[in-house]
Amino acid sequence: MQFELTREYIQNLASLVEAKDTEQILTIFNSLHPADIADILEELSHDEARYIFFRLNPTLASKTLAELEDDKIERFIQVIPTNILASELIEKMDSDDAVDVLQNIPKHIASEILTNFTDKEYQHEIANLLDYNENSAGGLMATELIRVNINWDVRTCLNEIRRLSKEVENIMLAYVVDDKNILQGTLPITQLIINHEKVKIQDIYQKDVIAVHTQTPSEEVALIMEKYDLFVMPVVDGINRLKGRITLDDVLDVVREEADKDYQLISGITQDIESSDNIFRQSKARLPWLFIGLIGGIFGSRIIGSFEGLIQEYSGLALFLPLLAAMGGNVGVQSSAIIVQSIANGTIGLESISQKIFKEFLGGLLNGLVCSSILFLYNVLFGRDFALTISVSAALFSIVLFASVFGTFVPLFLHKIKIDPALATGPFITTINDITGGLIYFTTARIIFGYL
Repeated sequence: MQFELTREYIQNLASLVEAKDTEQILTIFNSLHPADIADILEELSHDEARYIFFRLNPTLASKTLAELEDDKIERFIQVIPTNILASELIEKMDSDDAVDVLQNIPKHIASEILTNFTDKEYQHEIANLLDYNENSAGGLMATELIRVNINWDVRTCLNEIRRLSKEVENIMLAYVVDDKNILQGTLPITQLIINHEKVKIQDIYQKDVIAVHTQTPSEEVALIMEKYDLFVMPVVDGINRLKGRITLDDVLDVVREEADKDYQLISGITQDIESSDNIFRQSKARLPWLFIGLIGGIFGSRIIGSFEGLIQEYSGLALFLPLLAAMGGNVGVQSSAIIVQSIANGTIGLESISQKIFKEFLGGLLNGLVCSSILFLYNVLFGRDFALTISVSAALFSIVLFASVFGTFVPLFLHKIKIDPALATGPFITTINDITGGLIYFTTARIIFGYL
């Protein structure tokens, strides 16, 4: 059953901490999953969370530390002696979890922890992993895996698995290498079960293996694992030597983080923030795009002001300005969101920018025709001035068409020049479409009222 965290649960724990009822606290926490413990600690006050954390057994504390959100780790790290952190907590983690923790704390603290490792081989592994970009396959991978030689037999492989069973979690595959550690293929554990002990690995292993390079971007890793339905994937270096493996849970973290980042960029937020962050950090992340929106709005008001005489003469024009601005913004965001989503999930296809723009142009023609026709009928039914009816309908058609093309072009162009296309959506598209929409509307109205 999934653990459910409630306000009453937190209040009860806070009462136990206040009463210093350690026995009851440990009874509760020893039955919980480390991920649930991490969620609880993040909801408690600093002092309450530390009180509980320091009373967990080292193995549980280590697993809980690995599950904490990046911005919450430091508050525990700062009050634990470095030698205890190294030997009792970090060294008990899988290598990928240890690297995640060390990458999210101040560098001088991470270096001090690293020097206090008692297991020098593990220390060397972690130091090597820290050299990789955290957003690459090398930064995601764990070095704990089952590595078997192609010249071994089944019996030798089973003995190796037994030897490493406490270090490697979720053993479903063994990786087959030669004497130089060059990846040859994979060996499902089921093959070891159904074959005789004396059968050679070279006769039963699977040669077709999908692997990624240590420098492969993490987003690309996620797409590859999704495409081929992989739950684990090996990582190799430039000459195909086996360096580690990436599991599905690591990739899910990447997908979530990228989705959060893209959503925030789409919303006009320039930094990774949480609702629990202080008001100054939240304002700092939001203000840049708000300033752009503000400047765009001022520029848009200047454009409208240049048509002040036209508006005074034909006041009915003002009634439809909010509608046209909203339609332009909505269509632009829709178009850009579709392209950004396609780029993010790898389904952008092989069409050129011009082909995609032409496709969206045709879509814009159809949508513009439908929407402007509905607006035209509305104005006719309610007896609006004919010139106003034509002006508004023509402007809506033009705005929808422009917004469709512009909303498609910008993210494609940014992707082409290696800039995150998520920047193209949200406030940027809306602001440009508001300005352009106002210009199109009043220019169209001036032309039509001049003739009718």
